[in-house]
Amino acid sequence: MECADVIILGGGLVGLTLALALDRHEISSIVVDPADPATVQAAGFDGRASAIASASYRMFEAIGLADRMAGKGCPIRTIRAADGLTPRALIFDTSEEEGPLGMMFENRSVRLALHEAAKEARHLRLLAPAQPVSTQRDEQAVTVALADGRTLTAPLLIAAEGRHSPTREAAGIEVARWHYDHAAIIATLGHELPHGGVAHELFYPAGPFALLPMADDAEGHRSAIVWTVARRDAEAMLALPDRAFLAEAEKRMGGMLGALRAASPRSSYPLGFHHAARITDTRLALVGDAAHGIHPIAGQGLNLGLRDVAALTEVLVEGLRLGLEPGDAQLLARYQNWRALDTFMVAAATDGLTRLYGIPGPAARAVRRLGMDMVERLPPLKRLFKAEARGESGHLPKLLQGMEV
Repeated sequence: MECADVIILGGGLVGLTLALALDRHEISSIVVDPADPATVQAAGFDGRASAIASASYRMFEAIGLADRMAGKGCPIRTIRAADGLTPRALIFDTSEEEGPLGMMFENRSVRLALHEAAKEARHLRLLAPAQPVSTQRDEQAVTVALADGRTLTAPLLIAAEGRHSPTREAAGIEVARWHYDHAAIIATLGHELPHGGVAHELFYPAGPFALLPMADDAEGHRSAIVWTVARRDAEAMLALPDRAFLAEAEKRMGGMLGALRAASPRSSYPLGFHHAARITDTRLALVGDAAHGIHPIAGQGLNLGLRDVAALTEVLVEGLRLGLEPGDAQLLARYQNWRALDTFMVAAATDGLTRLYGIPGPAARAVRRLGMDMVERLPPLKRLFKAEARGESGHLPKLLQGMEV
């Protein structure tokens, strides 16, 4: 029987970040992931890119991960949100003293850095590929049996298995969920003109079109796109020849970046919403998509999971200093209370924006533009939105402030 302070089911971006944050504070973990590391680290596994908010990136710096990602990201210095191609836009920018609003990274770059760091971590053991076949939780401990016959035990089980978390389902935790009648088309495009570190969110009745700055490659400038289309059209969009797809993308962009080229294969995934009624149970905590999943309209999905990581790490570290074990009910209650309001507010806001910008017609467009004008003209309100974009709103855990706990 192998023992640790915590067992983490799921070795994705959130699960491994949590394990490294705990390792930094000398809390041992066993991470169980069914995926083969060679598969998830391959170039074609995940073509997505993620916007890492400035607060989340400070956590990467605090746990020693940022050094492994140096030179692979692109700073986001301005966010420009507009209702279509109108010149009137809500603009969030930042000064040199403040630093960027966030950093854009290919998911593969983050994943490679996590796996490299995990190999060198003293208090982290990654079992992959490994398949859990049964889990038992009681007042004394957690026991996980693996398909290869090994047995793991710890005071706390953490589910980081993603939106279809079997551990959450087995715990009987209710989930509010619905599907949007949309799919996201994901690709990286090369372009003639520099992006200037500007992230564009263009809202169309058919769905938002996000244009996100990426680091240049050998062929020139690049940006990632997250193009929301009707679900029935996704397959046809993927099947378009490159020339036709680029022409359609250029229309959405209004030619702002000049001539386009395909810089990656295209992919798509259906869009949905889910939110767990609670994120804890007896000796169990949920993090990341196991706890919540939101529309990518504001690029906050991964950052919401990283905020879970920072809060849970702080709760466990401070609890152990007080002599409590990681699965103590008081610590889990603190984590639940800390994260409940933040996750609900972000989830509700992104869902509301999705529905608001999906209403067609001139009247709805006029209301939306009035709202954007109000935010632009009211500095306190604009600062609030900017803090949310940077991941700095609410009761901020120490790791998100760039400090160890």
